[in-house]
Amino acid sequence: MGKIYSKSWLDNEAIAAWVFLVPALLLLGIFLLWPIAYLFYLSFTAGSFTLTGTHWIGLINYKRLLLTADFWQVLGNTTYFTIATVIPSLVIPLGLAVLLNRTFALRGLLRSAYFLPSITSLVAAGLGFRWLFQTDGPVNALLSSLGIKPIFWLGSVTWAMPVLILLSVWKQIGFNMVVFLAGLQAIPPSRYEAAELDGANSWQQFWHITLPGLRPTLVFATVTTAIFTLRSFEQVYVMTGGDPLNSTNLLVYYVYEQAFAQFDFGYAAAAATVLLAVALLLVYLQLRVWGEESR
Repeated sequence: MGKIYSKSWLDNEAIAAWVFLVPALLLLGIFLLWPIAYLFYLSFTAGSFTLTGTHWIGLINYKRLLLTADFWQVLGNTTYFTIATVIPSLVIPLGLAVLLNRTFALRGLLRSAYFLPSITSLVAAGLGFRWLFQTDGPVNALLSSLGIKPIFWLGSVTWAMPVLILLSVWKQIGFNMVVFLAGLQAIPPSRYEAAELDGANSWQQFWHITLPGLRPTLVFATVTTAIFTLRSFEQVYVMTGGDPLNSTNLLVYYVYEQAFAQFDFGYAAAAATVLLAVALLLVYLQLRVWGEESR
């Protein structure tokens, strides 16, 4: 009887588990897995969502990507933008978190001030940065007061991308700072006390205690920042529109242009599939690197 009761109890547990899991799995399938599968299918088709519909063309869209100079320029822009955004978006918040983890006056106010950009609308922030860096804006006014010739920021191939990077870093600092602060709280204070007794200075404590203790937090912050950066769209749409000379066009904006300006949905789907593959590869490499370092 004990075995029968145990088996029946396990069956009831399994049924209850499926009852709770099925709604979540359905939502996951409808809103994540199905769109990804349909995107992949669409990348092998041509046509539009009209009466004529789409038709299968195989790998032609991917061949077009390989032979299109604009796509390679956009891919280069995205790589540059991602690297130049992710690194300072991790280093600066880490430094701020270490400083703000100490007890001093106005600590709470400074934490709130640094976190504020992360809850600001990216569209509103983009409009604000466009006003700051316009030809007759406050930044050029400050440069003129210092005797420096004004710069055509958003119309310059050299300077437009750094302005977008500055906005993206500014937007991400607060969130990563809070993440690192949470990670610092999980490190036992006894480790620092023992290090001080052994004569370790602040840099040695940071390198041998803080960084190893923050390894899981760094993995999370790196992955989320990379994903946030790769899907950047609003700042390009609001500030530059991909100009000048396609120098600020990023992969997500390129997909948007091809799909909703050119109505070339198959080609746009192929570009989006490449973006998805790059994101997955980036996440895999980051997890692989951090996993090897943690051994």
